[in-house]
Amino acid sequence: MVQKFSSLLLVLVVLLLLCTGCDTPQGKIDFSRSQQGTADTSLAAGKNGGERPLRIAFASVMSPQETRQSYQLLVEYISDQLHRPAVLLQRRTYEELNMLMAGGDADIAFFSTGAYSAYRGMQPVELLAMVQTNGTIFYHTYLITAKDSGINSFDDLQGKVFAFTDPLSYSGRLSIDYLLLDRHTSPEVYFKRCFYTYNHDKSIWAVANHLADAASVDSQIYDYAVHMNPQLADKVQIIDVLKEAPTGPVVMRSDLPEAEKQELKEIFYKMSDEAPLREAMQRAVIDKFVPPQPELYEDLRSKYSMRDRLPGD
Repeated sequence: MVQKFSSLLLVLVVLLLLCTGCDTPQGKIDFSRSQQGTADTSLAAGKNGGERPLRIAFASVMSPQETRQSYQLLVEYISDQLHRPAVLLQRRTYEELNMLMAGGDADIAFFSTGAYSAYRGMQPVELLAMVQTNGTIFYHTYLITAKDSGINSFDDLQGKVFAFTDPLSYSGRLSIDYLLLDRHTSPEVYFKRCFYTYNHDKSIWAVANHLADAASVDSQIYDYAVHMNPQLADKVQIIDVLKEAPTGPVVMRSDLPEAEKQELKEIFYKMSDEAPLREAMQRAVIDKFVPPQPELYEDLRSKYSMRDRLPGD
């Protein structure tokens, strides 16, 4: 009995140690290293030596299963329009998604704003489209807390537990990094503890259920989550709205044939005209895809480079 109790106590101590600070790397990617397990080598060529499928990748920002179903319908539509096989590659984190593109193991990817800002892969990519939702190509970072938390401002969060979404999420991590950078501090110093949920809706529920004192989330996903689950509005409050940012872009390999690039653009820009796809797009918080504006991302890419050079971060 004593031995069992000692073993249990040791496990609890280890778990407590793991919970201190932010529990993953802070959104820096070493593009010089390969990432094992990201490449789907079986897709390098089609079955039985046939045509290689178009590889389209994404990382879930909401419930993985529901999100995948929506994107799968989009991929099937693209395949039909191109008269070419296409496959959907799902990754858990934005870093894995970036490494997939960097290694040439995907042809198209649904990037987040932060993931695109951080991308420095050897495989050049270019913008294919931007997402428009509720008539805009911009969104905000919502800083949220539980309504009964007694927390009403960012200053109240010092020494609290914070839920981030992903190390490369702009609204779910980088916007807070930049805010604290202006205060000459960092999340590891400012917060008592922080952790990653890897989905915006999980961050919202983490706050609603008091697993975290606060979180930063994408405003469009927050609005969608509250619409789908009205009870959240009774549990969670928005205490601050940070500067707007451009929506996450769809990117493609720069070395794709020019004719294929043009065809892909036409397919994406007309996708919302297809009635069967509208519901799937709405579930992915997408009204339609529009021509990209690369200049909108330049300031964020510069900010990420500046943050990436900071010693000891």
